Amino acid sequence: MVLGIIVACEIGFWVLLGLGLAARYLWRKKRLSTVLLIAVPLLDVVLLAAAVIDMRGGAEAGWHHGLAAAYLAYSVVFGHRTMKWADARFAHRFAGGPEPWKPPAGGMARARYEWVMWLRIVVACGITYGLLHGLVWLVDDPSRTEALTGFTGVLDKIVMISAIWPVSYTLFPKKVSEDSRAEPSLRS
Repeated sequence: MVLGIIVACEIGFWVLLGLGLAARYLWRKKRLSTVLLIAVPLLDVVLLAAAVIDMRGGAEAGWHHGLAAAYLAYSVVFGHRTMKWADARFAHRFAGGPEPWKPPAGGMARARYEWVMWLRIVVACGITYGLLHGLVWLVDDPSRTEALTGFTGVLDKIVMISAIWPVSYTLFPKKVSEDSRAEPSLRS
């Protein structure tokens, strides 16, 4: 059940985002656009409620419950940024907006950008830890929540593996031309 809701929420995210941006830029319906874009985070509430109801209803935790927690954490940390990313591209493509911002091509500006992104991943993993331990506490049955505590090992690996990018950009910065150094180094 939870896995199906995760898939539905992911599809719903992109559908609501696409419709919200289409309403804003193609149909010029600002109020409808606002309603659709505000509805996007409500999908996270639906997912959280489904995971809690499933676990409280006696389900044994599985990897999909851990995935639900990770999905929620991603939405909290990267959701607004993803919406801004899509908005900039949609505005550029369909409404004559400015060219979307791109991360720095190299140098220490790119290394800083990669470290900021890595810190966001660490925060998302921290939120996931909190959600997993909250579910474990809520269910209060170690035999049913073993998979949730096991999922934390996956988070440790994500943090370690994702550190490859900022470390590599720090140790081996790509040379950039003088023209690209004038661009801003970080954006949210």
